Amino acid sequence: MRLNTTLILLAAIIIAFGFQTVFGITDNFALVAKDIAARPWILVTSVFLHSGPEHLVSNAFALVLFGLALESIIDGRRFATIFFVSGIAASIGSSLIYPVSLGASGAIFGIIGALTMLRPKMAVYAFGIPLPMVVASLLWALLDLGGLFYPSGTANLAHLVGLAAGLTAGFSLRNTFKEPAGKKEKVLTEKELDDWEESYMGRRKL
Repeated sequence: MRLNTTLILLAAIIIAFGFQTVFGITDNFALVAKDIAARPWILVTSVFLHSGPEHLVSNAFALVLFGLALESIIDGRRFATIFFVSGIAASIGSSLIYPVSLGASGAIFGIIGALTMLRPKMAVYAFGIPLPMVVASLLWALLDLGGLFYPSGTANLAHLVGLAAGLTAGFSLRNTFKEPAGKKEKVLTEKELDDWEESYMGRRKL
């Protein structure tokens, strides 16, 4: 039986939050822009940290939602590579304008980007209506672009950098993981997408 990489990463994120709660490790492993040269591992460890239960639940929900969809297309090794490369890229992007940040959203946007490139026509309910994955991703990207000019609590640049990394990875895999002819696209439900959209917007968290 093949181990599911999405669920392994989910377990790691939940365990990390447990350590945060019990031992208060956030200050040592969060992404502090001025400390990257001295502690470069925070580019990775910050991906597994979250500011509170709501932040954890929203990112865990998105990881499972989009992660399982992508991992049904590609293998676990490639999936993990996309997650970590996108997460690190998002951390670097975030450090350019945010003094401190943490969370898995940048890595998750990498998953979204790869899924968009590999299955652009996959139907998702976003903003209350069914949309192709490519259109939904474009709208989410536009929201994050707007967030750069109207700052909120969200690390919008991290989302955009993670998405770009995922799109690049997905582009490189297009010929390897083509959609089988005649296969019906998976539909992510309106409730799934609405819940995620509401939870990820409006906070400066990765």
